[in-house]
Amino acid sequence: MSERTGLITFLGGGLTLSGAPVGVGAAAPDFTVLTNELAPAKLGDFTEKGLILIAVPSLDTAVCDLEARKFNKEMASLAGKAKALVISMDLPFAQKRWAEAAGVTNIVTLSDHRDASFGLAYGLLIKELRLLARAVLVLGADRKVAYMELVPEVTHEPDYAAALAALGKVL
Repeated sequence: MSERTGLITFLGGGLTLSGAPVGVGAAAPDFTVLTNELAPAKLGDFTEKGLILIAVPSLDTAVCDLEARKFNKEMASLAGKAKALVISMDLPFAQKRWAEAAGVTNIVTLSDHRDASFGLAYGLLIKELRLLARAVLVLGADRKVAYMELVPEVTHEPDYAAALAALGKVL
């Protein structure tokens, strides 16, 4: 398994990313995660022209909560054209409870807790914490990576404007 260091920190301390890194222009690897109903979901299950894959450490943290809510708001006008998948290591039950409490309906929360399939396929699994690094990827209809941001400090927010601009280009 590939491991990389020096790319991200948590409160300034360095962390190790496990898995195969994915870059712009690459075909998006498939993965299997769980829906809030415990059903398996794969990349191919989502047929919208554009996809935003949003990896977050945990929806139970302030930054992840804020990030998911911001993307939920932005996705309201893109129904049928694009979908945002928020993927974390949170249990599906916790994700469902969070989504209901937050009133989010324009994003899909998915759990990678069982196999870390997404984290390993995209090189985003934090070895020391068994959480996902904060990252945003935009995929076009061809399911190639059109944009990727790996947020260097896990406690910081991503560049929303850049991600949404990249999504606009693939739609």
